[in-house]
Formats: sequence, structure tokens, C-alpha cells
Amino acid sequence: MTDSILSGKRLLAVDDEPDVLDTLQDILTEHAGLILDRATDYETGFHLLRSWTYDAVILDIMGVRGFDLLNAAVHLGFPTIMLTAHALSADYLKKSIEMGARAYIPKEKMSEITEFLEDVLSLEHRSSLMHMFNKLGSFFNSRFGSRWMENEKTFWEQVASGDYEPKPVIFKK
Repeated sequence: MTDSILSGKRLLAVDDEPDVLDTLQDILTEHAGLILDRATDYETGFHLLRSWTYDAVILDIMGVRGFDLLNAAVHLGFPTIMLTAHALSADYLKKSIEMGARAYIPKEKMSEITEFLEDVLSLEHRSSLMHMFNKLGSFFNSRFGSRWMENEKTFWEQVASGDYEPKPVIFKK
């Protein structure tokens, strides 16, 4: 058992792939007293969000209405990480950040989730985004192409430098 900021924390993970939840459980079991609540669908995830207080939330985007859950988690004050494979794009990355996610992690980097969770729990919002961007910037460049930030240059410069200040998001039907 490892002693870290994750020890004794309660987390929620929502993903429609049970094997992803199993992998997260395996990765996080080394932290003494950590509780990982799990859900494989939107309804269960939303119920758990409203039923417990979480130190952090990990959400898939596709298959579980991840952006709806992100909206709820952020409004409840839970630091949230998006973990995705199928929704891995610059547009979804930007939307996640604008909606208040503290990190956006490709599932192929899931083995590093502990490091991202520790950042989210120990750093203020802007710094955790900056750390995420520094750790994954070269991955994003290789995945999205070297010019992926050009259309939103000011936004991405603010995120990368730690100057991005998330604004409240109000959704209209």
C-alpha cells in the first residue's frame, strides 16, 4: 500500500466498459483506504453523484453521457477527470476544459491516472490543467497534428501557461 494524497479518498468512476473500471480498480488498490465507486451507465453515475461526496470523479465521455455527468459533477464541486478513447479529439478536449474538467486523459494513458489524480487533488484548477497539458502536450500533438491549436491559439496558450480561468457554464435546452 502506497501513502499518497489518494489514501482515504472516495472516487467515482463512470465508464460503460467494465474492463476499464476493473483496470482503474487494480491501479488504485495500492492506496490505503481509497474507495472507488463504479457505474457503467449515466443513470447510476448520476444517482451516485447526488448520493455521495467525492474527492474526485473520473468520467468516460461516450456511452455514459459524460458531458452531462461532467456538468453535474462540476456544479456539485467535485474535481473531475475525463478519461476517453473514442472521444479523443481537440474539440472534446476543449469542451471538457471549458465545462470545468481538471484533466482530459486518453485511455491509453490510463496507467498514469494516479499521477493525474494527485495533481487534481493537490493543485488548484489552473495548475492542474497546466500540468496535464505539459504531460500530454506531445501526445496531443502526435494525435491531433502539429497545428491543432492554431484556430484557438489564445485559449491553448492560456491553458498551457496556467492562465486559463474556467468560467461558469450555463446550459440551455
